[in-house]
Amino acid sequence: MGFDEMDVDTIWMDGEFVDWEDAQVHVLTHGLHYGTGVFEGVRCYDTVDGPAIFRWEEHLQRLYDSGKPYDIEIPFEPEELTDATVELIRRQDLQSCYIRPIAFYGYEELGLNPSNCPVNVAIAAWPWGAYLGEEALEEGVDVAVSSWRKYASSQIPTNAKTTGPYVNSVLASLEAKSNGYVEAILLNKEGHVAEGPGENLFLVRDGEIFTSGLAESNLDGITRRTVIELARDLGYTVYDQATISRGELYTADELFFSGTAAEVTPIRSVDDNEIGEGTKGPVTDEIQQEFFDLIEGKLDEYDDWFTYI
Repeated sequence: MGFDEMDVDTIWMDGEFVDWEDAQVHVLTHGLHYGTGVFEGVRCYDTVDGPAIFRWEEHLQRLYDSGKPYDIEIPFEPEELTDATVELIRRQDLQSCYIRPIAFYGYEELGLNPSNCPVNVAIAAWPWGAYLGEEALEEGVDVAVSSWRKYASSQIPTNAKTTGPYVNSVLASLEAKSNGYVEAILLNKEGHVAEGPGENLFLVRDGEIFTSGLAESNLDGITRRTVIELARDLGYTVYDQATISRGELYTADELFFSGTAAEVTPIRSVDDNEIGEGTKGPVTDEIQQEFFDLIEGKLDEYDDWFTYI
């Protein structure tokens, strides 16, 4: 569904609520030319206690942290961005939605050094369902290892969610889809598993759970953190600093993606190799069900993860 088909009409931009079609930047904006921006993807869920943003504080902290390597100083306090986001969701009467905060170097000059450019900040929110498709949550997805490698932290900070470097993910995703797959898996420069284009990856073997450590060129995903904690609370052993080889993908009992957009999505094949029984495995199923109970507000012990609208 395109934006024009959605019932949304407002964006918060640099301290003001503006009409959706008026939320514009100059064509010579620094961030447009050089990818000098940082962003977040956050979900608001329609819980049993009403609409609530999931792990907003962690996402907001990562937004500010992402700006640090680029000297992007967000000219608003976290409380201001929180109030703006809550009000934005209320104004558009959204019960559940995807939220996109972004901060970027704006329009002033186009040298590589952006220090004279202002930092612009915007927040948008719109309805968005399952990122990889509703059927994917039950049936799983067919993926392929990409020929594109994930960049190393010695090249670009991998712990920052930066706009420009996402061309790496775009290339991997385009390649996968052009070859008939739903999604890709990126290896790092050493040939170890990094992550998906927009997701972290989990591997299940002999009832234990493994996910690539943060030194493997992957993002410190908020949903990754959530899955690790949920799985441990369910009694699973989780190795969250693992090194995973490409070959281990093919022999895994189960594989699944995690991410704000993808939530918890099973992987049924990698490079046409069936994973397990080629269906959603029992460990993935239990964790996925626990995650959905969580985001529906049914698990009171995690209530502090929600910011209610």
